[in-house]
Amino acid sequence: MSLRAPQRRSCDGGAPPKAAGCQNFAETLPVEMSVRIFRELDPQSLCRASRACRLWHAIIQESEQLWRQQCMLVRAVCQREVDSDRSRGLSWKVTLLRNYRRSQVKTDWLTGRYSRVASADELLGRKMAALDAETWGEILQAELDR
Repeated sequence: MSLRAPQRRSCDGGAPPKAAGCQNFAETLPVEMSVRIFRELDPQSLCRASRACRLWHAIIQESEQLWRQQCMLVRAVCQREVDSDRSRGLSWKVTLLRNYRRSQVKTDWLTGRYSRVASADELLGRKMAALDAETWGEILQAELDR
């Protein structure tokens, strides 16, 4: 695995804790095991976990494997966008951050969540994302098929 192991320290930034009294799994497990645990999180939870402590942040930030896995889920909905970002050399993390909201919005439209919207007021407070012409074509076709 190409993941570089971050320097072991406690979450508060101090010296490494004694294994017997440790409450944080990332302080005692090998980095690869911590990554396997973090792989179970969805993108929002992964971002929150990266803010929990310095050690978790370092493990999550340095693991392309984590971001790639999440990005493949987004790619199922936004293949053109993800492939375009990756071909331009963007990292898995940046690609995911650029396309995560877009994939949620596209899924909502394609599944008919907004099929019966009568006015723009009904969309107030909803998070939206810019969608390309091809995506709008897919959405319109899905609406016609309903």
